[in-house]
Amino acid sequence: MATVRDILRKKGNKVAWISPGASVLEATKEMNHQKVGAILVQDHDRLVGIFTERDVLTRVVAAERQPARTPVAEVMTTEIACCGLDSELEELSAVMKNRRIRHIPVLNADGQVQGLVSIGDLNAWESDGKETTIHFLSEYIHGRV
Repeated sequence: MATVRDILRKKGNKVAWISPGASVLEATKEMNHQKVGAILVQDHDRLVGIFTERDVLTRVVAAERQPARTPVAEVMTTEIACCGLDSELEELSAVMKNRRIRHIPVLNADGQVQGLVSIGDLNAWESDGKETTIHFLSEYIHGRV
């Protein structure tokens, strides 16, 4: 069974992060620069939250808050679903579906961030697996195996 470790081995473990005191404007600029939909909020190497596109829409735009004057700490998501390197992808997919979330930080046993897995990462992994299966079945059908 495939695990989170497999995805991170393929995509790498680079993670965008920002401090809780940074403004929403700074966070969204960094998200745009990194081309990501979520950014981890860390305070001295400790994960304290996650700030996502959904947070921007629901807690900043809809609440008519000023991005340049609003600290990320006031609008970030603090109840974070996390996983480990050995978490199975099927289980992770179920968590994302049931909790209606698109990003899950990966932590080691000491609580240190090891990466971030998105629903896009899971979809790409599944798609690659299906392409491989189709290729092998096609080769089998045509007698090339």
